[in-house]
Amino acid sequence: QVQLVESGGGLVQAGGSLRLSCAASGRTFSNYAMGWFRQAPGKEREFVAAISRIGGVTYYADSVKGRFTCSKDNAKNAVLLQMNSLKPEDTAVYYCAARSDLYSIGGVYGSEREYDYWGQGTQVTVSS
Repeated sequence: QVQLVESGGGLVQAGGSLRLSCAASGRTFSNYAMGWFRQAPGKEREFVAAISRIGGVTYYADSVKGRFTCSKDNAKNAVLLQMNSLKPEDTAVYYCAARSDLYSIGGVYGSEREYDYWGQGTQVTVSS
C-alpha cells in the first residue's frame, strides 16, 4: 500500500503560478504510475495530468495542456504539478493518485477507476 499527501495549494490571482507536491510513502515509488485529478464545487472529479512510473511519459487534459507540467522524482518519492497561467476555472480541490504499474514502463492513465490510492486533496483557489 502507498500513502499520498498533497501540499502546495493556496490562493493565487489569475495568471499566477502554484506548484503542487504529492509525497508518497509505503512501497517502491518507482513502481507506481501517478495522476492528478481535481474537483470543483458542484462538479465531478476530473482528470488533470498523469505520468508514467519511470516519469518519461506524461498526459494532460486539454484544459491544462501547455500550462501545467507534471514531473516525478522517484528518488524523493514525490510527484509535482507545476501550474502556470492559472485561471479562475482552475479553482478546485486537487488530488494525486497512484496505481501499481510494475509491468509497464510508459503507461499513463486518465480515468479515476484506474487508480488504487488517493491523497486527501489540497485546495487551489484562483481569483479573477
